[in-house]
Amino acid sequence: MNFSLILFLLVLFTGFFYLLDLMVFKPKRKMATEQALAGAAGAATLKGDVERRIRNQYMKQPLWLEYSASFFPVILFVFVLRSFVVEPFKIPSGSMIPTLLIGDLILVNKFTYGIRLPIIDKKIIPVSDPQRGDVMVFRYPLDPSLDYIKRVVGVGGDVVEYRNKKLSINGKVLPVKQLDKYYDPNNFSYSLQYQETLNGKNHLLLNDEDSPPYVIGAQTFKNRDNCKYDVNGFRCVVPQGHYFMMGDNRDNSSDSRVWGFVSDDQVVGKAFLVWMNFNDFSRIGLFH
Repeated sequence: MNFSLILFLLVLFTGFFYLLDLMVFKPKRKMATEQALAGAAGAATLKGDVERRIRNQYMKQPLWLEYSASFFPVILFVFVLRSFVVEPFKIPSGSMIPTLLIGDLILVNKFTYGIRLPIIDKKIIPVSDPQRGDVMVFRYPLDPSLDYIKRVVGVGGDVVEYRNKKLSINGKVLPVKQLDKYYDPNNFSYSLQYQETLNGKNHLLLNDEDSPPYVIGAQTFKNRDNCKYDVNGFRCVVPQGHYFMMGDNRDNSSDSRVWGFVSDDQVVGKAFLVWMNFNDFSRIGLFH
């Protein structure tokens, strides 16, 4: 089940008992407390410790109400924070190496691309649109219950080409600078490493020398007629309101080359921070 839906249901459940206690049970407890204090005062002079004991006894919530209502503010805070401000994710695969590593715990800005209603993900307040070069989390087009993370390389109207492992946008090949080879300690292997400039910002990417330039396993997807594949790569025209996504680990990423474009209503948010990696604390920090 969708975690946002679970949180929403918990907000409704705990909120119901919170309001019920505020409007019904608490006034009754307060009335019973005042009656008990009045009776005790009539019998003898009321001492401070006796008054406190009476108040504690009569104002105390039943255990079932304490647990159901007291968690409401906390759950509401988490729901609002996660729905409209930031949401945490864990990187499960190596498709974004070297920018993001397996096990990175990241934060995603939920309002950069507009305020969306939770659960139904409908944008109600536009803020800005995803830009080329952004690292973005989105609902996987073939299974919206899954969240994917890739880099935006094309926006609506762009012509994206990838020929012999060189990326071009609207006919312009992106500048790249070859760096030292990247060593992957998990696979005990080396990959070619480059610095690519996209939309005026630099990021790192990897290529495998032994992998072919053409796309393997391209699926049938909406607007597939916008793409042409050949032995040297592909050419795609991005539909309006859609984005073309690619992983930085270019030869080890299932992305828009394989399963198609990401529509605006599938956008979750902009990833911007590694807040923890329990295997490597030096990973903590901002990225782009």
